Amino acid sequence: MLNLNFTILYVNSPARSAEFYTHLLGVEPVESSATFAMFVTASGSKLGLWSHHTVEPVATALGGGGELVFALADEAAVDRLHRQWHEEGITILQPPLRMDFGYTFTASDPDGHRLRAYYPFAE
Repeated sequence: MLNLNFTILYVNSPARSAEFYTHLLGVEPVESSATFAMFVTASGSKLGLWSHHTVEPVATALGGGGELVFALADEAAVDRLHRQWHEEGITILQPPLRMDFGYTFTASDPDGHRLRAYYPFAE
């Protein structure tokens, strides 16, 4: 079985994106250069931010084609995070609402990568 533990986003400016994700995740990057930054979260998963100008092979798809998803403890936590991100000026794409899988909202980072926060409905 494969273990998915590392996601890479192609970004315009790794430094700008690293600043955004440092604030969002509450951790500093463990690696940082002009073309790449990497974070390791409390769960051990890794997030890489790679300059789309230097990706090899050349990336044809940029922001908005997928989502980083954050599971939260309850609906109140979804509402609190939505309020916090809105107050911080993070672009909100979709306000909190109930969907088939849970209570959720969607935002985006500076490069248009989608950020989803949700509380899953019990099965």
